[in-house]
Amino acid sequence: MSQASPQFVDFIVDRLSGIDGIARTRFFGGTGLSAHATQFAMVMGGSLYFVVDKDTRPRYEKLGSTCFAYDTKARRVQVRKYFEVPIEIIEDHEALAALAREAVLAAQGLKKKKPAGKRA
Repeated sequence: MSQASPQFVDFIVDRLSGIDGIARTRFFGGTGLSAHATQFAMVMGGSLYFVVDKDTRPRYEKLGSTCFAYDTKARRVQVRKYFEVPIEIIEDHEALAALAREAVLAAQGLKKKKPAGKRA
């Protein structure tokens, strides 16, 4: 998987300027995007992925989007929490902002549902 170019990340962050409190961090081989400490997106290679939940995933599937996936020596791993944002959406500023807000809410909801860690 190729790393996201800094120019593409800058472009995406600029397109998401309407999202309050946006920050970027290194995230595996790419860049994670957060809003108020909740990661809602990642840029890997030349692709933008948003966090989805059971309610928002069908919209991405209907758009023909696929989840983030990577290969290991043993198998292909699909990360169904992240779905690729189609280029048509990235080019439509209002549609991108609306989808990003949904992704923030989905990520916040998933964060709240995360089970507490086991204590030793």
